[in-house]
Amino acid sequence: MQPAGPYVQTGAAQDTTITRRSPDAEDLINIVRTNKSWLAAPALAGLVIAVVVAFLWPDTFVSTAVVRVVPPQVPEKLVPSNVNMAMTYRIGAMAQTIQSRATLSSIIETYGLYPRQRNSMPLDDIIDTMKDSIKIGEVRSIPGRDPRRASDMSAFQVSFRYENRYLAQKVAQDLASRFINENQRQRAYQSAMTTQFLKEQWLSAKAEVDKYEHKLIEFRTRNAGRLPEQWNATLQQSNAMDARINTLNGNITRLQQEKMVAEAEMRNLRDRIDSIMNVKPDEPRAYTDPRLTAFDERIRQSESELLRMLQNYKPTHPDVVRYQAQMETLKKEREAYITARETPSEEAAQPIQLTPEQARQVQDLNARIATMQIQLQAKDMQIDQNLKDIDAANLRIKQIQTQLMSAPASDQEYAALMREYDLAKAHYREMNGKMEQSSLATDLETRQQGETLEMLDQASLPDTPSEPKRPTIILMGFGAGLAVGGTLVFGKELKDKTLKTLKDVRAYTKLTILGSVPLLEHDLVVVRRRRLAWLAWSAACLLSTVIMGGAVYFYYANKI
Repeated sequence: MQPAGPYVQTGAAQDTTITRRSPDAEDLINIVRTNKSWLAAPALAGLVIAVVVAFLWPDTFVSTAVVRVVPPQVPEKLVPSNVNMAMTYRIGAMAQTIQSRATLSSIIETYGLYPRQRNSMPLDDIIDTMKDSIKIGEVRSIPGRDPRRASDMSAFQVSFRYENRYLAQKVAQDLASRFINENQRQRAYQSAMTTQFLKEQWLSAKAEVDKYEHKLIEFRTRNAGRLPEQWNATLQQSNAMDARINTLNGNITRLQQEKMVAEAEMRNLRDRIDSIMNVKPDEPRAYTDPRLTAFDERIRQSESELLRMLQNYKPTHPDVVRYQAQMETLKKEREAYITARETPSEEAAQPIQLTPEQARQVQDLNARIATMQIQLQAKDMQIDQNLKDIDAANLRIKQIQTQLMSAPASDQEYAALMREYDLAKAHYREMNGKMEQSSLATDLETRQQGETLEMLDQASLPDTPSEPKRPTIILMGFGAGLAVGGTLVFGKELKDKTLKTLKDVRAYTKLTILGSVPLLEHDLVVVRRRRLAWLAWSAACLLSTVIMGGAVYFYYANKI
């Protein structure tokens, strides 16, 4: 007899609702025993599905290469680098280049990657899949492997996931090599571009300096002697001309004094000759010419007056020039008188008889007079040359004065030119220094002595796949099946409102149970039901075993 449902009506209270009692351990065991098929079937199905998924899921091998960051061989204090971007950012930039569509397409074609996907998927989707399989680690400091090195080294990892472990190793090695080559290429390119840019700036600065130098040369040529920095030199030149004129005037004064002394001595010598020529051999007598004496006296007075004036005035003074002219006129008149007196007329000319001693004295005196005349001529030439030099110096002084008094060059224009020239020259020097420094940095990169990348660890050949984690997948599948079965049983029990045990009857009816009649079924029906259940479970287990065995066989048959 089937017991009543969970809601029991009594005579005392027709509308009273009785809440479901909490199940105990015995109830749970009964639920599991009566619903074991509902738990086992989903668990078996989850197990089969998990095994099939785990073994049909291709192995994925991860190959990893370690790339080391090598610091510059030359200290940056000596040769600063043209590349200032940190290695972390440069690796990100290089990763974008290496993971570009063209690069990944080339790698896929080179190694024949993703053959199944290439038959059913577009190339862009395959490239996206490959991008997801590439992992580039961050630059990190790792302890130095050489115990002699106290400092740590910086390195990063390049990994690639693929179902073929040999291809995974080759691709990882290729990617790491591409990082090394791309780093060198980018650094060399950036350094070369920096040097080229600085060279263009240097050429522009040099052209600017040449332009202002040309303008300054034209301006200085146009305004020679009137430039501010030339005024001192021009004034010094004028002062030098004044000093030279004073020196030349002193020379003229000295030469004139020497000349007057020599002329006085010549007159004395002539007087001696005259005295000798006027004395007879047998009777010495004194002979004095009053007119000649007057000439000599006037000449001596003129020389004294001239010496006195030269002490106060320059040789070019008008009074000095007038006295010199008068003295020269007196000297010429005296010479003419002496010549006329010494030339006898044809009628009165009588030879003068001289003793040998007198003849020798006259000859010596004439020789001394001739020598002194030559000296006087030389002094006259020196005086003339000094006068010419004085005239040239005066002319130069006038030119300098005219040059200084003429309109000077525009100070503002000249100052602007000099300022622009100084700025251009400073910019040129700055660009020259930067270009030389950049050229050294470029040469350093060309020699691969800058910051470089090198292979620290070659790409590894993985022995075990990184995924799938088959035991984890199988356990998760079996657990998921049990969870589904438990959920079904919970729902089934939640919807079932019948009274199943004597505890339910006592709890819901509050009546005393005197006895119970068990459910009686025909033995043939029970046996048939059990056989069908065992047959169904046997077939399910056999089918599940075949399916799981096939999946395992497929995995090991296609394992590389």
